[in-house]
Amino acid sequence: MSIPQFDWEACINLMLQAMQGAQLGLLRLLSWLHLARDIDGQPAWPFALRLSGEVLLIDHNVVRALVSALGCLVAALLLLALAVAWRRRRWLLLGLAVALVLLAPWPDQALLTTAATPTSFHTSPERFSAAGIVRGEQLYRQQCIACHGADGRGNTPLGLSLEVAPPNLSSGLLWRRFDGDLYWSLRHGKGGMPAFEASTSPADRWALLDYLKANAAGVGVTDTGSWPRPVALPDMALDCRASTVTRLDQWQGQRIRLVIGGTAPLPSEDPRLQSVLLGGQASGAVGAIACASHEATALRAIAILTGVPEERLAGTELLADRDGWLRARNSSGQWSQQDMLCRSPLASGSPVAQVAQVGGSGLDQLIAAMDEEPVRFIKGGFVH
Repeated sequence: MSIPQFDWEACINLMLQAMQGAQLGLLRLLSWLHLARDIDGQPAWPFALRLSGEVLLIDHNVVRALVSALGCLVAALLLLALAVAWRRRRWLLLGLAVALVLLAPWPDQALLTTAATPTSFHTSPERFSAAGIVRGEQLYRQQCIACHGADGRGNTPLGLSLEVAPPNLSSGLLWRRFDGDLYWSLRHGKGGMPAFEASTSPADRWALLDYLKANAAGVGVTDTGSWPRPVALPDMALDCRASTVTRLDQWQGQRIRLVIGGTAPLPSEDPRLQSVLLGGQASGAVGAIACASHEATALRAIAILTGVPEERLAGTELLADRDGWLRARNSSGQWSQQDMLCRSPLASGSPVAQVAQVGGSGLDQLIAAMDEEPVRFIKGGFVH
């Protein structure tokens, strides 16, 4: 009989969620008590240090030490409860409880990081949006492209001439750090990058971050054939027949299919999906699809996310799961498992392969696979 292995990934997920909840809860409490100052409309982390979930992802020895220490803490609490009930051995039990806490293998300073950025927990006031991506692209081309380059890798003559070369923005950097940390770098500058506090508004800085994420996704899917890290389907305005829905964001918790209009006939509505036509006629939704987006920025935003020029997007379909993550792309009209371009980096097993045994069309299998394999995405050391 095989001995089941301990699921460290599941353990790390629980720890990260607990750390996130504790710190955000404390920040909200301090804000409510007016003990945390606001920066650009959001409460800022007021302490010099914060818990660092990133360490748990890098070093499993820290995870083991933390699990052992928490186990000792639980045992000490049980001994304290027993001491209250058993008076004859109270001092012995109290001594054992204190010894357990003192001798527990706490990870010392490993779980602490300097909160040099008071906006560590800041998040964009609006959801990742098509308008934000395109506005960010305009700002990037005006103020950033000379150093960082069109692909974000920083391999430009000006960038390489700096004392500290620009970071590779198409790598995992944007996903390893908090949005608030990135926002703080834009606001105050970092290394050879000047501060943008005087030349940009808070909305512009969030738009720049929207674009950086979208551009990194487009560069990644062009280089590797898949989105290296999860990326959301951007919010956009909708025109729907016989519906009060006016924005994509209103369909939270539902699967979404985005269809780029072209010369080919449009697919029919699918009751399992909320379908949106992009690039259709200028007045209202058309054909078999009841909702369309005529937002001027939407097609450009999708081109950036997919790394495909706008003129070559016609006939492309994109699928987003119930959590809003882009998962699959197809341009042939015949879906297959090869169209799944985003799988959870923390998922265990191969749900896609298991679903294939069930049968059904390629689209049936993709929908089942998205539901079976949700994206457990870690951002800045915290699960989203």
